[in-house]
This record gives sequence, C-alpha cells and structure tokens, in this order.
Amino acid sequence: MNLTPSQTVGPFYGYALPFPGGGDIAAGGIVVHGYVYDGAGEPVPDALLEFWQADPDGDLSGAPGTLRRDPVNGAVAGRHGVDFTGFGRVPTDLDGRWTLRTLVPGTGYISVCVFARGLLHHLYTRIYLAEHPFLDTLPADRAHTLLATRERDGVYRFDVHLQGDKETVFFDFG
Repeated sequence: MNLTPSQTVGPFYGYALPFPGGGDIAAGGIVVHGYVYDGAGEPVPDALLEFWQADPDGDLSGAPGTLRRDPVNGAVAGRHGVDFTGFGRVPTDLDGRWTLRTLVPGTGYISVCVFARGLLHHLYTRIYLAEHPFLDTLPADRAHTLLATRERDGVYRFDVHLQGDKETVFFDFG
C-alpha cells in the first residue's frame, strides 16, 4: 500500500482544541513563556503548542481526568487544579505569544509539540531550563535553541523559530 501525501490543515486550532487553563499545569511553580516565529521572523498568531513533562521527582505518569465540564451546558470549565497531569495545551495569541505555568521538571526539560499553519506535520522539540548533558550531543551552534533564557527568578523565556537562521532544533520521532 502506498502512503498518500500529507496536507496542511488549518489554522483550525482555535476550535475545540484549546481549553480554559490549558497552560496552567501547576500553580506556585515557574512560568515559561515565549513566541512562535515563522521563517521570516514574523510572529505566528494561530499556532498551538502541546507540552508534556515529568513532575519534580522525574515521574512521567501524570494524572488523567483533571478537566471539568459545566454540568449545564457541557462546556469545558477548566482544570480542577489539584492533580499534576504533566500536560498542557496553549494557543498563541494575536502576537504569537504563549504562556505556561508549571513545576520544574525532574528530567530537566519540557517536551513540546508545535502545530501551525503551513506545516505538513507537527514538530517536536524540548525546552531545557538549564544546561543538560543532552545539549552537549548537539552541534554547539544549535544546542542553544533548546535552552530557555532565565529572565528572573521563576520566569523563563523560550521562543520557537520554525525556520531561518534561528531555527529551533526539532526532533524526528517518526
């Protein structure tokens, strides 16, 4: 059987995929924020980012079922705010900006999946909050694209560049 080529889809991410509190994985921890840029360096206002991470002890199991629904209309009412799931989903705003509130992962990184217009397949990358041995396995001129910038205590910035001179390192997990 032959595979058929992929097609771009979207940008339809604003419908049904984002949910209230999607970037609030855990309160009282750190904030990671940034922008998504296209190959020309312009912000992407309609991207969607999914995040997976370990808890502070390095446990990757997470907790299922933290979303609540409104009993009257069935709409997603957001997370219940108690269990750590290790999962978040955040759309970019009109300026291409996104924000995540979470805990420092025990593995040293947050996994990211990027969906955006014009992409035939979503892209996988990681956000490292500090130097990590894995970064030494990458070319020196590329490793820094996975390292978040500490802006102040508990606040990190990580921009995703889809193409160009500043292109973020993406992984092939195919």
